[in-house]
Amino acid sequence: MKSLRILALAAVTLAGALAAHAEQFKALLFTKTAGWHHDSINAGVDAIQALGKLHDFEVFWTADANRVMNDRELAKYKVVIFLCTTGDALNDEQQAAFERYIKAGGGFVGIHSASDTEYDWPWFRKMVGYMFHIHPAVQTATLKKLDPNFPGMDRFAKRFLFTEEWYEFGAPESTPNPLKFLLAVDEKTYQPAAKWGPKEGKGMGDFHPVSWYQNYDGGRAFYTALGHLPGTYSDAAFMHHVYGGIYWAATGNTFSAE
Repeated sequence: MKSLRILALAAVTLAGALAAHAEQFKALLFTKTAGWHHDSINAGVDAIQALGKLHDFEVFWTADANRVMNDRELAKYKVVIFLCTTGDALNDEQQAAFERYIKAGGGFVGIHSASDTEYDWPWFRKMVGYMFHIHPAVQTATLKKLDPNFPGMDRFAKRFLFTEEWYEFGAPESTPNPLKFLLAVDEKTYQPAAKWGPKEGKGMGDFHPVSWYQNYDGGRAFYTALGHLPGTYSDAAFMHHVYGGIYWAATGNTFSAE
């Protein structure tokens, strides 16, 4: 009996210790590509896993939609991160499960080519906000901080240099546009023209958004177009920006710079 009491006490102590060290929340990191596969995916996975250790949230990484895109698995996570996904990543059943997840209050984070994903899924297009159209060659340009009062924006200057594959987007996917913008690129500081056969881009003009967020269909959605280059994921300010989006999408918690 004494040994049983000792085992029971040990079990209670272990359970208490585990509870005391429970992560803030769980994040699903999804990297399926059904089109272009970015070389930066592995660097991005490593960096987001490091964010999980730094900010005490759990990260589960997979590119297997069959494994996680169902009601039972999605219910484990407060936020789903589409990292450099491309193309037709989910089938009809998986899309329906993901829609139910967001409608139940789940969070979405899209990084870089998440906007080059699921063109034939109107609900997803509206959640992302804009869809990728074309990009010029990688160049250094000036980014402008539009809103300091959002998680993860506090380490950016008002204007700062950044090197990126500057995505030109199509028209906003929702009218009126519900997006709240965080970053924009100054097209006067790089050459935006691009031509891929019959597809052509000339830039987006005076307002070229790069990052934004919105409350969407019961849940929360954050997107950043940054993240093409593997080296970008070693930029502490950029990764703080990514964490801000993850944190807000997972929790709904806000931030004030004043």
